[in-house]
Amino acid sequence: MAELWAIYILWIRDLKRYWYDKARIIASLGQPILFLFVLGTALSPSFNGPGGVQFSEFIFPGIISMTVLFTSIFSAMSIVWDREFGFLKEVLVAPVSRWSIVVGKACGGATVAVLQGCLMLILAPFVGVSLSLLMIVQSVLVMFLIAFAITGLGIVIAARMKEMEGFQMVVNFIIMPIFFMSGALFPLDRLPEWLTILNRIDPLTYGVDLLRWIMLGINNFNPLLDIILILIFALGMFAIAVFEFNMAE
Repeated sequence: MAELWAIYILWIRDLKRYWYDKARIIASLGQPILFLFVLGTALSPSFNGPGGVQFSEFIFPGIISMTVLFTSIFSAMSIVWDREFGFLKEVLVAPVSRWSIVVGKACGGATVAVLQGCLMLILAPFVGVSLSLLMIVQSVLVMFLIAFAITGLGIVIAARMKEMEGFQMVVNFIIMPIFFMSGALFPLDRLPEWLTILNRIDPLTYGVDLLRWIMLGINNFNPLLDIILILIFALGMFAIAVFEFNMAE
């Protein structure tokens, strides 16, 4: 019972922090909207997409993934913030398992990222993407899966960081390659061999592919394979994060 209570407290704390930071909610929509409407409109005339889809339609699942990626990995920054102000030490000495701390933080970050992604889903009609209720539910579940995995990555990074500046530098070094190599903005059948290799080891590749399959019926991999690979990555990040928290003093 204590473990579940600890998970709930950490989860609801992240949600409250997100809810009361309206500037963060609005600012987080700026970059995805810029990519979606400016880049999407500019490149649509020269894009010959699979199934005859327009460029703005094709990148819409990728932009949703980008929103989830950025929000989830940066939500782990709160761990570094809590370490600087002493809250993390109080959490670590609490009579609960370290895995419950990791689950609470991962669930909190993933929920915040999904909420941010849902705000982007509202824009689907404006780019010509028609979503049924079932497709929306499936998309939300996939977003949570992606967010949980990426939040785990963020926790792994944050667990060893003592300053927010260092965390931001490391995350910025990692996050842009993850996004650009995932195929969020381009078809995967036109890549050179070296980029294909990098694309296949990028965990976000399979999240983008899964969302694109749900929303547009376009996919490069078996949807079940997408789910399995994302789950493997998520469990791997979770295991590493728990190990790092167990080593923390």
